[in-house]
Amino acid sequence: MKSINLIAGCIGLLGMTCLGITGSSNQAAAQITVSTASNNNGAVQLSAQDQALSDQAQTWINNLTTLEAKFQQIAPDGQRSTGTVWIKKPDRIRFEYNKPSQLLLVANDGKMVFHDSEVGQTTTIPLDQSPLGLLLKPQLSFSGDVTMTNFTPPNNGLFQITVVRTASPSDGSLTLIFNQNPIMLRAWRVLDAQGRTTMVDLYDLQPGVSVKNKLFKIDFGD
Repeated sequence: MKSINLIAGCIGLLGMTCLGITGSSNQAAAQITVSTASNNNGAVQLSAQDQALSDQAQTWINNLTTLEAKFQQIAPDGQRSTGTVWIKKPDRIRFEYNKPSQLLLVANDGKMVFHDSEVGQTTTIPLDQSPLGLLLKPQLSFSGDVTMTNFTPPNNGLFQITVVRTASPSDGSLTLIFNQNPIMLRAWRVLDAQGRTTMVDLYDLQPGVSVKNKLFKIDFGD
């Protein structure tokens, strides 16, 4: 029998709130408590040094076209699972969980689809309602339709940027965790509307690799 906690972690990545499972993640790159102040609009005010790091992180994300990496996911209760993730911008991502899991998460065609082949169940939400969809935008700007709500300065070579959709911050937030030197995405954290956190750590990153379109097929009935 599959673990309900793994399913909860997948649902957390979707940014959905349909499972009433609570808890918090606990991992090596946990949130650092020091952060910048925010203005009345909720956006952070950065020092010149932090602004430079933010700009470099934004450039890295926007220069990213494809990515293949191994991942470790930490569900809201702290349970860990592993697999492979592929990104092909814009708007495409695939999480393939290591066996014996039969869970799959794919984003394509403006949708995020969670598929459980063991029971033949598929759950779909619009990509623009998932915090993770921000990472997949053709170009991500930490202003305008996206608001940076937190910046955590470097600690142990890592810094963090938290963003929300300006028009719908209650949908949840996405925290991007970067290596400082060289600048590279290391992990992300999705916080859903009910305060549940799903963490994804990346390793063996391969930016710019060839990624086939068939990986992002969402018609699981074929």
